Amino acid sequence: MAEAKQSFETQLAALTEIVNELEQGNVPLETALTKFQEGIKLSRSLEKTLTEAEDTLTKVVNEQGQESLLAEQPTKTEE
Repeated sequence: MAEAKQSFETQLAALTEIVNELEQGNVPLETALTKFQEGIKLSRSLEKTLTEAEDTLTKVVNEQGQESLLAEQPTKTEE
């Protein structure tokens, strides 16, 4: 059965723990490689979550109800 998706905060804490363990340098090589691979997976998942959040936050709905990017919105001086 697939593992339930962890929250962003839980994944970040797990990645931080892996980085700390690997930085200490007293992890056996095979364990270090496994931890490194796990860290890469967590990093990619976190990056994807952040990208999706950024995409969501940069979209706004204009007065006509159409979605547009935040950068495309006129500033108060342009109106």
